[in-house]
This record gives sequence, C-alpha cells and structure tokens, in this order.
Amino acid sequence: MHVVHDRDDTLGEQATEPRTLATEVEVADSGLAQMRGLMFRSELPENFALVMEVGSSGGLPFTSGPPRQFVHMLFVRHSLDVLWLDDDEVLKAKRMHPWRSAGMARADRIVELPAGAAEGVAPGDTVRVVDSSG
Repeated sequence: MHVVHDRDDTLGEQATEPRTLATEVEVADSGLAQMRGLMFRSELPENFALVMEVGSSGGLPFTSGPPRQFVHMLFVRHSLDVLWLDDDEVLKAKRMHPWRSAGMARADRIVELPAGAAEGVAPGDTVRVVDSSG
C-alpha cells in the first residue's frame, strides 16, 4: 500500500502530478491499535504512514458527515503531520508536536505521517490509500 496526494485544482491552478506521501503504510485495524496510534515508538521510517479507518458511524441524529475525531500527542516522540479525511477529501491538515499538540476534526479516516511528509497538503485536496499489489 501507499498514500497518494492529489491537489485540489478547482481554482484553475496548474495541474500537478499525484505525489506519493508514503510507501510504507501500516493500518491500525483494531480499536486498541487506533488508541495506541504512534505512542511509544522510538523511530519512524521516512516514508511511513499510519492509517486509521475510524468509520463514519456514531454521529448524532440530525447531523451529516462523519463524527469528530480527536488526536493527541501524549507519549508520541516525533512531530507528525496529521490528515483528517472524509472519504478521500482532506478536511484538515495539521503539524503536531510531541506532548503539546491536540487536534480535532470530522473524519472517517486519519493518516499520520512524519513531520514534513504532508507539506503542501491542504483542505479540499485528495489523499488516497492505494493498494499497490495490483
């Protein structure tokens, strides 16, 4: 698997080629793995991403879209770029720092990358997790 970024070109900006953000992708596929996230890890590979499929259920009645998802940096040893996605659309992108950052946004998928990996990713852009096995 890999993570790919496509810029939002609705404003008529010059089209760019899709950019690979990560080639080493780990999927947090259990509640425990999602709660643990990247806490306690001593190092992260340069082309790494942690993808958390947090789902779209659990919203309140009479609301639309996915529920809000909270990300904290307690016990995380590295600065991260965190992307909150609805389907594949970036709703929020934030650089977060060890022990002192927190963020929240609506999302059905969260992608955590080493700081700098998501440079230039902005709300409205598309970030896809692509199965590279064919």
